[in-house]
Amino acid sequence: MLRQTTASSRVLVIISTIVVALVLLLPSAFGATPGPVRGVATDEYVVRSGDTLWEIAEERTTAGEDIRGTITSIRRLNDLDSSMIQPGAVLVVPVLTASG
Repeated sequence: MLRQTTASSRVLVIISTIVVALVLLLPSAFGATPGPVRGVATDEYVVRSGDTLWEIAEERTTAGEDIRGTITSIRRLNDLDSSMIQPGAVLVVPVLTASG
């Protein structure tokens, strides 16, 4: 009987640990967007032949700031797995705001 109680207790501890981990991790996986995307004003951009994500981001990055941050924002806003874009695609892009 003691052995069954110990095994049951172990299972209960494992299940409880998994539930706690899920409760802590799931909210950050759904709905919480990390980085510069949160609260950014956006616009739409239609990709033209020859456009690159770098060039599109460069047009929307304030002078002196890192273009890679804007590329990351564009990729997150559009759920892009890579920097490959196709002509005719409509991208949500951050609006360049004047700093100063």
